[in-house]
Amino acid sequence: MDLTTQYMGMALRTPIVPSASPLSDDLDNLKRMEDAGAAAVVLHSLFEEQLTLEKYELLHHLTQGTESYAESLTFFPEPEEFVMGPEGYLEQIRQAKEAVDIPIIASLNGKSLGGWTDFAKQMEQAGADALELNVYFVPTDMSMASADVEQTYIDILRAVKTAVSIPVAMKTTAFFSNFANMAKRLEDEGVDALVLFNRFYQPDINLETLEISPHTILSTAFDLRVPLTWIGILYGRIKADFAATRGIYSGQDAIKMIMAGANVTQVCSALFKHGIEHLRVIEREMRQWMEEREYESVRQMRGSMSQKNCPDPSAFERVQYMRAIQSYRPTV
Repeated sequence: MDLTTQYMGMALRTPIVPSASPLSDDLDNLKRMEDAGAAAVVLHSLFEEQLTLEKYELLHHLTQGTESYAESLTFFPEPEEFVMGPEGYLEQIRQAKEAVDIPIIASLNGKSLGGWTDFAKQMEQAGADALELNVYFVPTDMSMASADVEQTYIDILRAVKTAVSIPVAMKTTAFFSNFANMAKRLEDEGVDALVLFNRFYQPDINLETLEISPHTILSTAFDLRVPLTWIGILYGRIKADFAATRGIYSGQDAIKMIMAGANVTQVCSALFKHGIEHLRVIEREMRQWMEEREYESVRQMRGSMSQKNCPDPSAFERVQYMRAIQSYRPTV
């Protein structure tokens, strides 16, 4: 049973890759991930804010003027909430490369050019095998047109690709007016892979304290539908690799993504819920499903159910929407 796959020029044992999360903060966890079968690991994200401001400067900006509006202290993370600073992150890359034999993918998280370019080069020099740009951007400026929003992504990618020689992936949101066009533009700028998709975290209101509070909810298997749809549509139309993320809990979930066209499937919420050893379960379920249906390799499956290759290409577009609406019948 051949589960090997290619991702950004890297030969991986399987398509199962833990995505960026606090789980990768700890070197022991990285070793456990490798032992459990992880084909590569995306390190936790280093935030743009950690690059643009030193800790003392960040503290100054967070506290300036807060004597007038005490609640403003909660608008930004406290300095101690950051796991480590830039130098610590580079050291973690070096230690991770010594601790495990699987590829280490560094992660930068931000929304503007800032200090990305210089630090991306330092990540490469520290030993990162690839870089994942996680662009989390919620545009609220009413004077900012959609074309300007899209150009921000292009500018970030262009700057980083110019600075490094290692492969670069971009993790984006699905919220573009035409994601197919955006994917093609990113490909034209040389993106090596698209990581689909970033989660849009919404705040909640605490009715007891009357504060706006973060509300982290783990993904569910249902969340895989959006990345599955777009990977299925884009497979065969652009040359960049695809990493599917969100809602992958089982071997069957991973196989669905691969059949849509994914090179790798990134796992996060499942590891928080079931533990790092769950990587073994996903791989075992993949092997069992493939053996029962006489599939010999991941390569054989990849893209077989994409829009390009599936028996009913219209299922990825408006026709499926109409079918779903017309065929649904309430049970009560």
